[in-house]
Amino acid sequence: MIVPARPSDPTLAAHDRVYRSLRSQIMHGELPPGQAMTLRGIGKTFDVSMTPAREAVRRLVAEGALTLSSSGRVSTPEPTNERIEELSALRALLEVELASRALPRAHIALIDRLQVINGTMAEVIARHDAVGYIRVNLEFHRTLYLRAQAPAMLAMCETVWLQLGPTMRKLYGRLRRTEVPQGHRLIVAALRAGDEPGLRLAVRTDVTQGLRLLLA
Repeated sequence: MIVPARPSDPTLAAHDRVYRSLRSQIMHGELPPGQAMTLRGIGKTFDVSMTPAREAVRRLVAEGALTLSSSGRVSTPEPTNERIEELSALRALLEVELASRALPRAHIALIDRLQVINGTMAEVIARHDAVGYIRVNLEFHRTLYLRAQAPAMLAMCETVWLQLGPTMRKLYGRLRRTEVPQGHRLIVAALRAGDEPGLRLAVRTDVTQGLRLLLA
């Protein structure tokens, strides 16, 4: 029988706090590719013992957000052509399907919300804020995909975003954005028109085109 964890358990609370914070930092590109870290350093940063630091790292390694070498070295993944191609293909499969499922529920309030997010994105681009850009970009996509009402598929999608976080930070530097991505405008236009083929093409292009720039 599964026994619910006690909310007052300090070890559980500490582990979850470290896990969630590191997960957010990785997903939003706050840590660059190949960033090395130690359990001791993580513990010191979050003011926790080695046990919750180790458990948080174990979970993130299982999700593909961190790598753990045989010597015990922990780091964010280095982008390779094979990794970029695989994760790009997964984004195309998952996000196109999520967008397609969201289309029948894309009411005007959703479209207005996406427009507001694009406005925020324009502001972070003007500030040359790479982490802010990645965060707002994911908010745009997540807001749309939530309308698909496909939680298992969205969870898989977020795992891909997590694995791509450091790579997206590198990509932002390569893109040198000066305006909101054209793909976002095409997505909004397709939603407004109820154009499913146009929406599928816009999403596929938006989530894969930039990543191709990193292929050596």
